[in-house]
Amino acid sequence: MTLDTKKLLDETNWQLLEALQRNARLSYSELGQQVGLTAPAVAERIRKMEEQGIIRGYHAEVDLALLGLPIVALVRLVPAAGLHCRSLASAASELPEVLECYRMAGNDQVLVKVAATSIAHLDSVLDQLAVHGQPSTSITFSQPTMHPVVTHELLGQERKNMSTSSSRALLMDE
Repeated sequence: MTLDTKKLLDETNWQLLEALQRNARLSYSELGQQVGLTAPAVAERIRKMEEQGIIRGYHAEVDLALLGLPIVALVRLVPAAGLHCRSLASAASELPEVLECYRMAGNDQVLVKVAATSIAHLDSVLDQLAVHGQPSTSITFSQPTMHPVVTHELLGQERKNMSTSSSRALLMDE
């Protein structure tokens, strides 16, 4: 986290971020009521967080099954001989069925989340991906955790875990 970002993320801005993650359709007035600020003050804080790239966008969450895409799969890929991970990720991202694409460390260098209308459709997508790398596929049954809210406490928990680990290491050395 940069110094500018640290300064920008005071307790009030964290409250605004948490509220927006839960419901991005809240008005500035509603947000202001939650954090004790006027609507213009909330608008200014949000504008600054957008300018810094902390808030990157606002989206609608859709039900893929109701849209006719009941099959969701996670596909792990290793680039084919002579291909780079970056080109594999780029090719995968061009497919409309690919919802998310991650470059990874480890054996599987690219992970993509794919939505399909049927197993036959998924098979077709896998054939397109296989041109660029070796796919290994897992079909999802459910998504127990969806879009968790990133809170200020998460950062505090990381610091707490780090200090606990450091304390344990000191005890082991004794």
